[in-house]
Amino acid sequence: MDAADFPRTPFGEARPTIGPHAYVAYFPAPLPRSLDLPARLVALLADAEAALGRLAGVGQLLPNPYLLIRPYLLREAVASTMIEGTRASLAEIFELGAAGDDPNADVEEVLAYVDAMEWAVSEAARLPLSIRMLLETHRRLLSGVRGAQRRPGEFRTTQNWIGPPGSTLASASFVPPPPAELADALADWERFANEDPDMPLLVQDALLHIQFETIHPFLDGNGRLGRLLLVLFLIIRGRLSAPLLYLSADIERERDRYYAALRATRTDGDPLPWIELFLEAARSQSVDAVQRAERIIELRERYRATAAKLGSVNALGVVDLMCENPIVTTRLIEARLGVARPTALRLLRQLEAADLLDEAPQGARGQRRYVARELMDVVTAGDPAA
Repeated sequence: MDAADFPRTPFGEARPTIGPHAYVAYFPAPLPRSLDLPARLVALLADAEAALGRLAGVGQLLPNPYLLIRPYLLREAVASTMIEGTRASLAEIFELGAAGDDPNADVEEVLAYVDAMEWAVSEAARLPLSIRMLLETHRRLLSGVRGAQRRPGEFRTTQNWIGPPGSTLASASFVPPPPAELADALADWERFANEDPDMPLLVQDALLHIQFETIHPFLDGNGRLGRLLLVLFLIIRGRLSAPLLYLSADIERERDRYYAALRATRTDGDPLPWIELFLEAARSQSVDAVQRAERIIELRERYRATAAKLGSVNALGVVDLMCENPIVTTRLIEARLGVARPTALRLLRQLEAADLLDEAPQGARGQRRYVARELMDVVTAGDPAA
């Protein structure tokens, strides 16, 4: 890493560390508490705020947000872990959920992301966005998956760096601050997260993300956690009632632009390219999420009306289960509704006869599987891993 590429700006500077084994690292400055936006970003901000507001409104209308939230969380988890190199599709995860099979390493990372987000959202009502929340969310994100040996839930005490495979401290494209600098940098990050600076909330969110990625406080999982925090911050600050927004899809699609925008903040002190990309993602994914939510609600109500004619409370329970996992099996219904296998099979056949489910090819163990095709199409459309 060449210090000349990272001169002093309001966001920090690169300089040599002190000691017999000195190396060049980046030392972030405290985050600015005000920021002027050019007219084009003010207009984009207004569009993103309006789209996010519509999404928040849809979230409030959901009869049970967490009944319909899992497909959204899985979409975000798939896209975010895909940036880190995993390859797990939504359909594969739904199939595993229905069959009860053991997940492979890629799917485990996706499910760990979901667990971490669900825990953080559950704690958001009583905890601020804090160091404590960071540590526990990180622990859940990495526990039991690749990277589990890299101190889940603990800040690093050694130097890390970013670069292509085989790179060293000297040849790395970016070297985050030394371990001794983490406490002060994270303390400012935490204060900023809980202040109301002279800037719109979405801009504050964008700056929190870029500072977190610059600090890079963990040995592994910084990218996944940083993207999770983008949505968590909006929930904690009351802009969303549930994690209905999946920003990683746009970040994955614009990966080169994303990395270039992060670098521009560090080399030029210019956060606007990243803020622009973030606002575009918030706008486009809010619109997409609203359209999917409205379609899922429409299908759920139609399915429930059809199931109600069957005269079985359990049939309504299967419909709700379909909204959460569009592939269902007797095993899944038995486990979730507490019914016997013959009852579960009868329910599946009744819903198939009512054109709500289609029988799919049997699983690896000969298990009968049924798919809610319309729901599956809505949830998996545009799956980046498909």
